[in-house]
Amino acid sequence: MALFRHGVTEENKRKAYLGWNDSPLCPESKTILTSKTYQQYYSSDLQRCVRTAEKLFPSTNFHLIKELREMNFGKWEGKTYEDLKGNNLYREWLGDPFNHFPPQGESFHEFSTRVDSGWSKITEEVLKSNLQSCAVITHGGVIRYLLSRFAPDQKEFWAWQATHDQGYELIFDTESLRRGRRCTLLLEVPLTANGHG
Repeated sequence: MALFRHGVTEENKRKAYLGWNDSPLCPESKTILTSKTYQQYYSSDLQRCVRTAEKLFPSTNFHLIKELREMNFGKWEGKTYEDLKGNNLYREWLGDPFNHFPPQGESFHEFSTRVDSGWSKITEEVLKSNLQSCAVITHGGVIRYLLSRFAPDQKEFWAWQATHDQGYELIFDTESLRRGRRCTLLLEVPLTANGHG
């Protein structure tokens, strides 16, 4: 089960919070490639993921799963640290993001429950169809959360990196996947730029 983060967006370059809002991919993100192929493809329904999926895996069908969206940052969508650093609620959230949440946004519990629901949809289909591989194109927070739950080495959410230039393959045995246990092996999947000449 491979996890890929969407390409770099204009809002990512500004270091703005980008959850349920969308932003176009930067030109450099339109040149990413992978030689990997999978039996099934899933994507967040947000356009930055759909466009990345189309670039990485052209001519394939994607199952769009809304539950794979990034955390909803509510009133902080599109804002940067500089915009918010004077806000007391924001500082509380930075100090304890598991117990505080953005105004009109999601708590970490709501986010993780939603992602768990999307992951269950995928694993049920993988097991039912006896798929040997699939790719999921999603967001940094979703990938960090899934790695904190399923990677063989147990690490906290913030200890994981979810960059735009590599993915991860989580290798499960069938019983571990069925029971929601950690995978047996974690591999990095580098993405390359489409060079000219």
